[in-house]
Amino acid sequence: MAELVRRREGVIDNLVSTIIPVFNRAGMLREAVESVLAQTWRPIEIVIVDDGSTDETPQVEEQLREAFPEIVRVLHQGNAGPGAARQAGMSIAQGEFVQFLDSDDRLLPDKFSLQVRGLRSDAEAGISYGKSYIIRDGARVFGTGEEGLAGQSTLFPNLLSTRIWQTAAPLYRHELLLRIGPWPTKRTLEDWEYDSLAGAMGVKLHYCEEYVSEYVNHPGLRLCQMWMVDSGAMKDRISAYFAVHKNAVRAGMRQDAPEMQRFARSLFWMARNAGVYGLTDEAEQLFRLARSIEVRPGLEYRVFSASIRLLGWRRTSVLAESIGRWLR
Repeated sequence: MAELVRRREGVIDNLVSTIIPVFNRAGMLREAVESVLAQTWRPIEIVIVDDGSTDETPQVEEQLREAFPEIVRVLHQGNAGPGAARQAGMSIAQGEFVQFLDSDDRLLPDKFSLQVRGLRSDAEAGISYGKSYIIRDGARVFGTGEEGLAGQSTLFPNLLSTRIWQTAAPLYRHELLLRIGPWPTKRTLEDWEYDSLAGAMGVKLHYCEEYVSEYVNHPGLRLCQMWMVDSGAMKDRISAYFAVHKNAVRAGMRQDAPEMQRFARSLFWMARNAGVYGLTDEAEQLFRLARSIEVRPGLEYRVFSASIRLLGWRRTSVLAESIGRWLR
């Protein structure tokens, strides 16, 4: 448990601040907050950032604030997305350590104790991360794919292939977040882009060999899936791919690295998706970047280029996606 708390430049030693962005999730918000209150570590604070909720969520927030006035604080903003909400929470967070928690996910009770201890034991590490269960149909699912990424000391090169953790899995030093800078304001893949900003700085990671959080796979569309039905979300997704590539280069990633070559294939795939949406300029930029990264761009690129000249981006992309589904 934490000892005495003292203030230093607006940050409270030993305090863990949890920032929870929420939009129209009253019931799930209660569960998320309860998972923070159940932490074996003290002291804690919870900053709920309401992102323009229009249901009963504000009433639930007020109830939580009244029930736990020394722990829970609430901010309100117009709907601007999770990145902007997390940054708003950072503006008043006082903890030496900071936890980001989506309102539909949960923490396991020993998370803070384990990860604060981990960061205390490794002065060079700026982030401690652990494993996450996926909750599907009320049951925990093992083998989420993160196991192969256990024990990483840096974010790149693996970040080019996949996120190393679920959003709730890491615990950050407050001072590191100030050095990384503001959260991206896009509404999808903002967390992947933010991770890449940390990766570009060469932030050292501490790995906690425990399950520390639960990612709840619930019915309904999550923000990370909005790109499938919304062109604005698709544009945000495309922007994140460009940003991650830029930060990978800043981190010193070699063009011929296997992870960079796989990333080029992802860019090619995104170019086809952008073409399906009729986002011709974005599709062209993605395609050019993918081709420039590929060490040996093959026949597929030449055939695709010829098809674009003949049929245009949209028809070519729809045709490519149809062929891809048929081959699968």
